[in-house]
Amino acid sequence: MPDYIWALVLIGAIGLPTTTSALLYRRAPKVALAAGALLLAWLVGSALLAAAGFYRQDPTVVTPWIGVTVVVVLAALLAATRIPAVRQALAGPDIPARLAAVQTVRLVGVMFLLAMVLGRLPAVFALPAAFGDMAIGAAAPFIARRLRNGSDRGAVWFNVLGIVDHVVAIVIGFLAAVGPTQLLFVTPSTGEIGLLPLVLIPTVAVPLAMTLHVISLARLRGTRGTHVAQGRQTGPQADPVAR
Repeated sequence: MPDYIWALVLIGAIGLPTTTSALLYRRAPKVALAAGALLLAWLVGSALLAAAGFYRQDPTVVTPWIGVTVVVVLAALLAATRIPAVRQALAGPDIPARLAAVQTVRLVGVMFLLAMVLGRLPAVFALPAAFGDMAIGAAAPFIARRLRNGSDRGAVWFNVLGIVDHVVAIVIGFLAAVGPTQLLFVTPSTGEIGLLPLVLIPTVAVPLAMTLHVISLARLRGTRGTHVAQGRQTGPQADPVAR
């Protein structure tokens, strides 16, 4: 892969963890530093696994290791949010806006288009993966600004579509990869996704981005529930007729 593809991949794979840690630093410095260190350690570990051929597609054997890795890392990250110190760090009223802003990094999804132009990825994968990431990345600053201003308009759909974008890309990537489970016979295949540098996106950036979406949805749901409960409590008192 050309150097500019490597650069874009590293911006996404390193930028997402570091930006997330930076936004949490003011509320919980120790949690932010620990999270950043662990995520970057996983980045190195995943790169070493890729260099050893762990994610490489085998034409004769089912090797769903990228998908398995996404699920395992996602589950580990979601489990980590149950740790009291982490949960407290994510409890601030400004957290949904901060987490939305982090998703701006997904503008680097343009790398998939560049890889397609170079003949390294099929259009059936590159187009939805690239435009999905770029759309979420472009919308992120606007959603973050609305949330900071007290409006959650569009925030739920933003997070839902952000998750859907990743799920679609993972499924297409698996179905278009060379192997016994290949259903999308395209040239080239998506085998490049199992190699460096592109493999760092699904194994490192994707699980973290999905975790941030899930956290944001939970916070938005909790906020709406609180507003509804408060409205029910104050409504009868504010309405003379109800008395």
